[in-house]
Amino acid sequence: MLFEIGLAFGRTKCDSEGRPGALRERANLILMSRPATRRATYEDLLKVPAHLVAEIIDGELITSPRPAPAHALAGSALGVEIMGPFQFGRGGPGGWWILDEPELHLHADIVVPDLAGWRRARMPAMPSTAFFEIAPDWVCEILSPGTEADDRSRKMPIYARERVQHAWIVNPLLRTVESYALEDGRWTLLSTFKGNAKIRTVPFDAVEIDLAVLWAD
Repeated sequence: MLFEIGLAFGRTKCDSEGRPGALRERANLILMSRPATRRATYEDLLKVPAHLVAEIIDGELITSPRPAPAHALAGSALGVEIMGPFQFGRGGPGGWWILDEPELHLHADIVVPDLAGWRRARMPAMPSTAFFEIAPDWVCEILSPGTEADDRSRKMPIYARERVQHAWIVNPLLRTVESYALEDGRWTLLSTFKGNAKIRTVPFDAVEIDLAVLWAD
């Protein structure tokens, strides 16, 4: 079949009325009859086993295993550092919702950041659904070798499109935290922090965060 199609697109012979020859018409029919790639749906996502993280990006269903211990520790520890002062107002200003692995429905894309935060001024109460349709004000992706490419090249553009204002990328293997701000629709790297530094960076610069608690020593 592929050989026939190749021949068809290489031929220029026409019939008496100036129409393409029969072989070309056959090739065109073959191409037109091929079904379009089906886009994944929320129903597809719901069928994914619970031990996997499922997302839909650009119509593609993407699954990944639950985080490894170093990944899980970094996310849990960072959540504790931020939730106290910014969600509960303990030693900080409060005014935020901070959540682990919320399911975000951002137009046609469904993504699950490791952490996300909403200013209560924008989202005064939790939604009644199992997911969020309001884009967060801050997201954090904790990198794993198998997810880094998608986190950086596919999910970060979605967050920018949805006007998420702040993003952090944490790499437990390199022990780094990258802080980004959205400027004119593009991500700008503000700072990269390493090792056991004590940091202040937006949007949580009202308190100091000790990175030493994020790493498995």
